[in-house]
Amino acid sequence: MIQEQNLPTNNECIEEITQAIFIVNRHAKSAPNPKYLYLLKKKTIQKLLEEGKAKKVGLHFSNKPKLCQQRSDVLVQAGEYFFHIPPSKEDFKLLPHLGDLNTTYRNPKTIMRLSLAKKILQNYTGIDDLKAEPVVKKQKRLPFLENSYLSGGYTSVRRY
Repeated sequence: MIQEQNLPTNNECIEEITQAIFIVNRHAKSAPNPKYLYLLKKKTIQKLLEEGKAKKVGLHFSNKPKLCQQRSDVLVQAGEYFFHIPPSKEDFKLLPHLGDLNTTYRNPKTIMRLSLAKKILQNYTGIDDLKAEPVVKKQKRLPFLENSYLSGGYTSVRRY
């Protein structure tokens, strides 16, 4: 017989998932290779929206527009947490524009290990842990400086 007291309620599951999204998102912002973490965030929020466990609130101007002068992001509410995702064309037609980002609001403080947060989101979305390719930084080739007695100083000679 299963004890019903130990089973998490639907609200507890959503709270755990949103905390995990928050942790993954926070780590992705400073990760050397954040693609997988952002993929987990995106797929989890998509699934929450499809299941009706999250809702799109409106559009915000982005704090860091990339190549354009102004860009908007969709504000999504899931439980007590708010997240931003890239908008679709339909979002511009359907959602109200909320203007500038409200910098006074902060998501609740959350403490969770990244490995646990990733496992929670992987279990929820069904995405396997992709073996992230190590980031290889391209090193700039500097010219080799050679002391030339005849020229009276250093000369630049490229050697490859």
